[in-house]
Amino acid sequence: MVATLLVESTLLIYTLWRYKITALIRLVLLCLAALGTFQLCEYHVCTGYGLSAEDWSRLGYVSITLLPPLGLHILHVLANKPNRRLIFSAYISTAGFVGYFLTYHAAFISYQCTGNYVIFQIGAGPSLAYGAYYYGWLFTAMGLGIKWANELKKKSKQLIARLRTVQALIIGYLIFLVPTALANSVKPSTRRGIPSIMCGFAVLFALILTLYILPRAGKLQVKLRSYTPLMLLRHR
Repeated sequence: MVATLLVESTLLIYTLWRYKITALIRLVLLCLAALGTFQLCEYHVCTGYGLSAEDWSRLGYVSITLLPPLGLHILHVLANKPNRRLIFSAYISTAGFVGYFLTYHAAFISYQCTGNYVIFQIGAGPSLAYGAYYYGWLFTAMGLGIKWANELKKKSKQLIARLRTVQALIIGYLIFLVPTALANSVKPSTRRGIPSIMCGFAVLFALILTLYILPRAGKLQVKLRSYTPLMLLRHR
């Protein structure tokens, strides 16, 4: 957890130092901050330092709940697809779960710190709903990414840089989804720790995002503005 936190924090500081703040950079910084915050919260759930384990769990879940809409938003920026309604829908669904984790007193049933990951138990019903939310937006982004990558292939060679960034983002998704799925298949008991395991592999996604996508994305002529949830609401 500490090693992963250090890597993600270093990537965040490097991004701040290396690039001017643009629409894409803001989204990437939020992703890195969310990933690092979850690792910090996991560590403190295990150590019991500072806040209670329940409060650290709430903060940790809020941070990873932000990741699916941020990834979808980044994809739209890279592919230059100004579909504000879909991004708006993603942020609205995120707000619902963030509110649930922050305000519902019985959101978390129990916690368990194992040798390799942390198990958060949030109840069968909420867990199914959260899984549908999380994987729903992840697979939506991947599906759109594949569709838009195919469209870019058919266009001029000038769009090859944009194509490569979209493809890299899809690979970034697969690089933490596939190992998590394999781990769950080999050892079904690990399904209880999916958020923890997935975020552990997501450090590879952070590396791809920062060290491969951003250097190439800087050469793109991105016309899509970076809309916050409030700005999206105003432009409906």
